[in-house]
Amino acid sequence: SPAFARSADVYTGTFSSLAVGGYDAVAYFKAGKPVEGAAAFATDYKGATWRFVSKENLDAFKANPGAYAPQYGGYCAWAVSQGYTASGDPQVWKIVSGKLYLDYDRDVQTKWEKDISGHIAKADKNWPSVLN
Repeated sequence: SPAFARSADVYTGTFSSLAVGGYDAVAYFKAGKPVEGAAAFATDYKGATWRFVSKENLDAFKANPGAYAPQYGGYCAWAVSQGYTASGDPQVWKIVSGKLYLDYDRDVQTKWEKDISGHIAKADKNWPSVLN
């Protein structure tokens, strides 16, 4: 039988090593919006490259990546709640209880928003086994 590779812990896209599409994960919390990071302020974490807009944001991430990295490795939160993975779009996001969540697109986010706490509970149970 064919062997299937485990999905990466952090979603980076097919031809990229950039987490969150190159956007600064800290900026969602500090600026309240997605802001593209710079190659000059980058670090590796969980096999992906994370970019930031400033040394301050880079240092904040390095000090506590779990506080800023999107849940479920940046995969779509709704998809993980349904038992599979799909790409997370850095432009389609929400902070809930101090945690960053990405969704596939606005339509999917609308589904997720109908029962955020229920979907988070399901996704938490499915994560990280959905990577296998």
